[in-house]
Amino acid sequence: MCLKKTRNNKIRILIMAGLVVLTQNLQAGADIYRYEDSEGIIHFTDAPTDKRFKIFMRDLKKDRQLRTKLQFSAAANPAEYESIIKTCSDKYGVSPSLIKAVIQAESGYNPRAVSRAGASGLMQLMPGTARSLKVSNSFDPKDNVEGGVKYLRFLLDTFRGDVSLALAAYNAGLNKVAKFGGIPPYTETQNYVNRVLSYMQSYQAN
Repeated sequence: MCLKKTRNNKIRILIMAGLVVLTQNLQAGADIYRYEDSEGIIHFTDAPTDKRFKIFMRDLKKDRQLRTKLQFSAAANPAEYESIIKTCSDKYGVSPSLIKAVIQAESGYNPRAVSRAGASGLMQLMPGTARSLKVSNSFDPKDNVEGGVKYLRFLLDTFRGDVSLALAAYNAGLNKVAKFGGIPPYTETQNYVNRVLSYMQSYQAN
């Protein structure tokens, strides 16, 4: 959907009508994304395929479910990890909310989690990545979180602070992000990036 900026009242009515349609889509269960191009045309979509799209309206039902999930996780996973997260956040200059969001998405705060691909621990480090980060025991929360946060710092530096690209590389690998020049066109990776960003916003709000 595209809308063009104008002072014309008729076009304003069209814009309002477009927003009504977008709101209906949102109520039906979809986030809405927006970007304005160089000609002043505003584009909306509920299925972004271009990194220029930014969140415009969030699915309120999904957001409530997310907050409920985060509150449950906080209750089920005590503050024993808070000091580890804060220490690593201070040491590597990575936001605590981002660290928590990655842990939530990767393992649900289960330090014994192991994926089918062999990633393990709170931040789901692959064996090769763990070795390169000098993580001796991926099931040790302190070692795992420090290794994961150190790797996030490296990815953030590599992509000049672009959190979305850093998360895409965390999920799919640096080579894939380099190959496609952005977030790879993989449903899993795109969903992962959106999920972690949503978690991060919720942690910041809480």
